Amino acid sequence: MTVPPSSIRLQTRAVVRSLLAQTAMQLFAEKGFDETTVEEVAAAAGVSRRTLFNYFRTKEDLALSGLSEQGDAIAARLGTRPADEDVWVSLRHSFVVLDEIEASPENRLELVAMLFDNDSLRAGHAEKQARWTDLLAPLIEPKLPASEARSFAARAIVATAITCLQAATEEWLRLRGSTPLFDLYDTAIEAIRISN
Repeated sequence: MTVPPSSIRLQTRAVVRSLLAQTAMQLFAEKGFDETTVEEVAAAAGVSRRTLFNYFRTKEDLALSGLSEQGDAIAARLGTRPADEDVWVSLRHSFVVLDEIEASPENRLELVAMLFDNDSLRAGHAEKQARWTDLLAPLIEPKLPASEARSFAARAIVATAITCLQAATEEWLRLRGSTPLFDLYDTAIEAIRISN
């Protein structure tokens, strides 16, 4: 079976995009986001500035590109969860894909700190995570009882889970990673569910 050239181009583009983002993230972790120039990222990746901008519109896009991939990975994992599983359990198991990303604890702390310490990155981070709601809510909806408000309920549940993940990430950063992220997430979700 022959793979169409357009499919090969898309795969190649995805690989190059991923390599550029990885190079950028390494530089951002080493030097800091504001201190790293686009020219330095391009040079480290062995491409021109123009080529870099063919893949990413801004330096912020470079720093946040992984969030889109993470959203896709969470959605893929959520799609494999049992149909009759509790929605909160399904989301918890799906979010764990974030813990499977290859990075040392030190690098992860540095990168998360970078995202939360920079106003434009923090805003972009929130925007990308809001898009996760669009990905995940349709997968949660069939798990809920049929009603006119089922779509809205699915979005509300997913948005709440993402907010708890955000709060847990901020606390994990404050604690410098001394408590596992998903222990903090579980605490946040428990607090929400107890209050109802």
